Amino acid sequence: MSISGEKVFHILKEISIKMDENKAFLSELDAAIGDGDHGLNMSKGFTAVVEKIKDEDKKDIGNILKKTGMTLVSNVGGASGPLYGTAFMKAGAAVAGKSEIGLSDFIEILEVALEGIKMRGKGESGDKTMIDAIAPAIEALKESIHNGDSSLESLKKAKEAAYKGVEYTKGIVARKGRASYLGERSIGHQDAGATSSYIMLETIYETLK
Repeated sequence: MSISGEKVFHILKEISIKMDENKAFLSELDAAIGDGDHGLNMSKGFTAVVEKIKDEDKKDIGNILKKTGMTLVSNVGGASGPLYGTAFMKAGAAVAGKSEIGLSDFIEILEVALEGIKMRGKGESGDKTMIDAIAPAIEALKESIHNGDSSLESLKKAKEAAYKGVEYTKGIVARKGRASYLGERSIGHQDAGATSSYIMLETIYETLK
């Protein structure tokens, strides 16, 4: 599987649509243990991304991802802007100058994005954050490729692993952000950031399918 810069932009447009469709749901999740604005922020951020990139040259995928990150930093409030912004900027650096990317590039994109999120947020797996969706998705993707699955099957397993990660966040105590102030009371609520990460991975799979 190989995708062009135009296809990457198409995926970003689809993510923008999905964030808008899910903004009430994401904000509702966030309201239970956070500031209550995650959905609105993500919708606003990706709407700005589409507006920023639509007239840009789509040949350099690294540049598309870098500009996505910069736009998210300046348009998404709370912790999510810097975290997702850093993730996309790191991803852009990893594929700088490439006009097409394949599955191995996508693994690298996810790995450097996760490194950026961990570095920026000082978080780890089990903290009840977006890491709990992204980390298992990467492992499932690598395992699926190792087992000889097709690109689409590998992406499907990655998004399913991310979903399990979202479910996992319901049963653990938040150790980062505003939710961490609630301690044990954060148990029973799924993390909004993990959910928005899952939505992105699901959208990538659905768009490429």
